Amino acid sequence: MSAPNAARSIEFRNATIGATIAVLRETEPARLADALHLMLGGMPDFFNGEAAVLDFSGVSAHPERIDWVGLASLLRRYRLQPVGVRNLPEELAASARQAGLAILDGAELRERQATAPPAPQARPEPAPAAQPAPAPAAAPALAANTLYIDRPLRSGQQVYARGGDLVLLAGVSNGSEVIADGSIHCYGPLRGRALAGAQGNTEARIVTTNFGPELVSIAGIYRTFEQGIPASIAGQAALVRLIASGSEHKLDIDSLQLG
Repeated sequence: MSAPNAARSIEFRNATIGATIAVLRETEPARLADALHLMLGGMPDFFNGEAAVLDFSGVSAHPERIDWVGLASLLRRYRLQPVGVRNLPEELAASARQAGLAILDGAELRERQATAPPAPQARPEPAPAAQPAPAPAAAPALAANTLYIDRPLRSGQQVYARGGDLVLLAGVSNGSEVIADGSIHCYGPLRGRALAGAQGNTEARIVTTNFGPELVSIAGIYRTFEQGIPASIAGQAALVRLIASGSEHKLDIDSLQLG
């Protein structure tokens, strides 16, 4: 979980074309399976049926062939649906098309970005006149384009604060997912999955008044809680942030004193 980004075999990013970008640094399904197991804590069905575009820009040595069936099967195991490729060597384009994948480079990709409908996320709302209890002192300042959600998030729901912070005023249930390019502030029970710094912001944080998630992530560094949440922070106010450890980063989770 503390491996630096450069060492990862696969990395996920959101994109304006309405798909998750899977940036590959390996093409062998077996090695990618090991990397995904480590990254996602062995959690099957991690994603929620999103379309995925395979980006080969990170592959240093171009392979002679690619096991498209194996790659697709691996991604579907985590509920990702591969629909296209980009930055693929030209000599492999024909086999990708035969596998049913679109080539999304150059003009075609720009056209899709320009015409893609907005992501089906919760509609931003202005800050209410009466604010909830003030954020703890350790919380970072909110971004100007903060997204406020004033209803509970139920299992299966997902909210993404693109380009800013996410403020949750009514809690997050198990089986739901909250994502922000900035920080996540939850004034209520934080369950489900919380992913801050989704575009690589290592200064992002996760702050909650009641800590109990299935997974937390900042800038791609994950921690899961299959063995349970430590008693010192379970159900307590907590702050999640990245701290430097040599040339790497690791997640640090501290309890907060409110009031």
